[in-house]
Amino acid sequence: MNREQILKDVVRDIDLSRIKSLRSLITAMEQSGGFVAKKIGVGFNIIKEMVDDKDCVRFLSFPACIIATGCRGVVRELLRRRLFDVVITTCGTLDHDLARLWRPYHHGLLKVNDSLLHSLEINRLGSIYIANENYGVILEEKLQEIFSKIDFTNPLSTRELIWRIGELLEGEERREESIIYWCYKNRISTYIPGITDGAFGFQLWMYSQKINKAMVNVFKDELELADIVFTAEKTGALIIGGGISKHHTIWWNQFKNGLDYAIYITTAVEWDGSLSGARTEEAISWGKINEEAKHVTIEGDATVILPLLIGALLEEKFQP
Repeated sequence: MNREQILKDVVRDIDLSRIKSLRSLITAMEQSGGFVAKKIGVGFNIIKEMVDDKDCVRFLSFPACIIATGCRGVVRELLRRRLFDVVITTCGTLDHDLARLWRPYHHGLLKVNDSLLHSLEINRLGSIYIANENYGVILEEKLQEIFSKIDFTNPLSTRELIWRIGELLEGEERREESIIYWCYKNRISTYIPGITDGAFGFQLWMYSQKINKAMVNVFKDELELADIVFTAEKTGALIIGGGISKHHTIWWNQFKNGLDYAIYITTAVEWDGSLSGARTEEAISWGKINEEAKHVTIEGDATVILPLLIGALLEEKFQP
């Protein structure tokens, strides 16, 4: 590459008077040259191409924490519009999605007397306050009843369990607020590799003690994921945060020569060697992202970036 090719793209100022939509804002951010703003623009172009690619099986990976916030609505819209085919997430996603279906969460502070909150039976998730009765108490009350309506003669995959719960939510007045409901309604394959790691999983274990049998077989998940990956012509992923959901997504995709599209959104650093902080380039070395893939790592808070990115995507696809 010569000097002229390197100095190809000129930095352009963001002209706020010309910003009429999220799409135009993201275009201006990309053309501004720096710094994460440009990456959001690059990420938008990749996710748009991925969603438009009819040969691509699309994975959505995210942690539970954002489901405790209003960002749940952004994730829900992606699933309601069936822009993704596979979801890989954590047990806590089920916790927060169901708890918020039945009870409210509240605004809080990051800096607060946590001993006081504990004495008042208020749990803190970042700047979100969750009263005990709106989390563990209501989940135990509702889930034990729900589990009693499910046939566990043969252990279910987590996907089968989630779809069955989604079906049982049909009678809920606010069902359309639920991520689980839309995964069931739109037949989006949803997997929880760490199904026991949360309130939902604990209630599952509690019920298993009543009926004295295993209720879930995670190896059935792996068989389904194998079928999805091995039959896919292309795959792509929007990966929010890190942890088990991120790794399970990229792990399975190494078996088809890696993801063809990948967008990471993370606040984690890479210099500590963590999976959560690993950039897309590192995944190429493992074969988890294809060498020819279109990929970007966007550093920042997903609760800020995701509404911008997905809002612009929905404008592009669904607004005249």
